[in-house]
Amino acid sequence: MMFFDPLWLLFAAPGFILGLYAQIKLSSAYGKYTRVGVESGMSGAQAAREILDQAGLTDVPVQEVGGRLTDHYDPAKRALFLSSDNFHGRSIAAVGVAAHETGHALQQQAAYAPMQFRMAIVPVTQFASHAYSLIFFGSILALWALHISPSMFSHLIWICVALFAVVTVFQIVTLPVEFDASRRAKEQLSRLGIVQAHESGAVRQVLSAAALTYVAGMVSSVLNLLYLVTIARNRNS
Repeated sequence: MMFFDPLWLLFAAPGFILGLYAQIKLSSAYGKYTRVGVESGMSGAQAAREILDQAGLTDVPVQEVGGRLTDHYDPAKRALFLSSDNFHGRSIAAVGVAAHETGHALQQQAAYAPMQFRMAIVPVTQFASHAYSLIFFGSILALWALHISPSMFSHLIWICVALFAVVTVFQIVTLPVEFDASRRAKEQLSRLGIVQAHESGAVRQVLSAAALTYVAGMVSSVLNLLYLVTIARNRNS
């Protein structure tokens, strides 16, 4: 019976703790700087529009979307979506997040290799993620109900390893994409005078806290992959 494996805690705990810390850090930094107005007086939408226009991306729309911190750039639609708080907000946090998302548009314009690779593997990653969940939990239930042999279970776990490796590669590739988007954002905010020099540190805090959530996701994914490899090897030994 494998509904709970104590070994799983050993691999899951570090990623969970880091993820929790990252979320607390992001909530703290974002919450703090949503209350600090940016001296330029620009809203997140205006800052994004300015950066895009200056880069020649006048055809990329900036649209409002519901939810909190749901900001994202859709490379397939070539459109930027900002949560209501950041679309209308005139805070350091709002322009920082908005600029970060425009960084992805600039990456697509520049044919930034890691972003292109991430875009290319999105369909494969989505399939792998769903297939992994189905096979992993299905095989555990089947083994418990004695519908499959331990040997068959071992083969299925190695399939799970291969599938989850795809998900992990996606998480790893996401890191340079997100860090580069933040770098581009900070450069454009300073170059266009949207953020003054003494405000740059606050922007950096917000974007660094957001980046930590991606680091946590990557660490958690790598540890989960190692857990799968461990139980697969143990089954074969």
